[in-house]
Parts: sequence; C-alpha cells; structure tokens
Amino acid sequence: MPTEVLLQFAIFVSSLAVLFFAVRRLSSPPSAKLRTKTRSAAAAQAQAQQPNRHSLRASSLLARARSSPTHHSHRAQALTLARAALAEAEAAISQSPKDAAPHVLKALALDTLGRRRSALRSLDLALSAPRARSLSGRERAEALARRAELKLGMGMGLAGGRRGRRRVESAADDAREAVRVGPGEAAAWRVLGECCEREGLTEEARRAFEEALRIEPGCDPARHGLDRLGSS
Repeated sequence: MPTEVLLQFAIFVSSLAVLFFAVRRLSSPPSAKLRTKTRSAAAAQAQAQQPNRHSLRASSLLARARSSPTHHSHRAQALTLARAALAEAEAAISQSPKDAAPHVLKALALDTLGRRRSALRSLDLALSAPRARSLSGRERAEALARRAELKLGMGMGLAGGRRGRRRVESAADDAREAVRVGPGEAAAWRVLGECCEREGLTEEARRAFEEALRIEPGCDPARHGLDRLGSS
C-alpha cells in the first residue's frame, strides 16, 4: 500500500510540473527565432510590394512623357521623364525579374527615347515564357501590338529586302495573336491592318481597319488606313 501511495503521489507531482511548464511557456514572449522569422516574412512582403511602387512610378512618368506637347521646347522635358521612367522600370525588374509588366514599361520608355531595338528586346523578354503568363489578356494584346508596330517600322526601314519582309511577316503574326487574345483592343486591329496593307492583303487590311474604328471611332490611323486603301 505505501508503494501505491508513493506512486500516485509521484504521478500527481509530475502532472503538476507538466502543467506549470505548459502555462509558463504559453505566457512567455515569442522566442528570438520566432521573432526573426516574423520579421523576415514582413521584410519579404515589403520587398514583394516594392516593384509595384516602382512600376506605378514608371507608368506615371511615362504617361506624363507621352502627354507632353510635341513642340520642340517640350521635347527635353519628355525625354527627362522617359529616362526617369526607364530607371524606375529597371528598379522593378531588378527586384522582380520574372514579372512581365516592368519589362513592358521598360520597352515603352526605351521607345519614347527612340531606342527601338532595345525596346524590342525588352518586349521579347516580357512576352517570353514564363513571364508572359503574368500578363492579363489585354496586357498581352497591348504588348504584342506594340511589338508588331516596332517590327513593322523596322521592316519598312529595310527597303523591302528579304529581312524587311521577314520583319513584316513577324509583325503580322504578332498582330494576329494580339487580336486573338485581345479582340476588343483597337490598337491590335489597327496594327494588323497596317501589316496586311504592307503585305498587299487589301481586304484583310480593310476589315482590320474597320474593326479598329468600330471599337474606337476616333482612331485616326485606322481611318487614314481606310483612306489609303480607298484611293489605291
């Protein structure tokens, strides 16, 4: 009997000890390791949000650069804004290289600065896998249309040679993909019309210009395209 009493007493004391340490642990502040982990998670979240701020700044600067009057006296201001937008886009890319949007913003800034080949390379990066998956259908259509426009301009500058024809064909492929993923984008239809016009596909060009005007009645380049086709 004394042995059983001692055993029960020992079990009781052990239970009290376990309960004491459990209560103490719950009431104690977080460990240094947990605090470090929490701070690291907060820092990672802040860093993930940083590219968005850079992208927003780049977008705002680009809008101001492109809305600047075309008069010579304002050209320097537009270039300064475009260079600042380029710096913001590159900062966003350095922190989130797999995100396509900053690459598109970089391309637009480079294009505004007249650096078309560099702009084309940035769009190639934005539209490559797996970055392209981060773009919405509309964003992808806009990027494809802009790349098609750049290719078309560069192809026309090659005086109609074989390289020029390849550029135009590649631009037409981009434009057709743009209207497929973004059928409501007037710019995509307008660029498709220009590509088809360049390739001599008159009826397809006419339909593309008409669709661009149906979506955006004020699209003057599409209207001018129809005027050219009507007079040819």
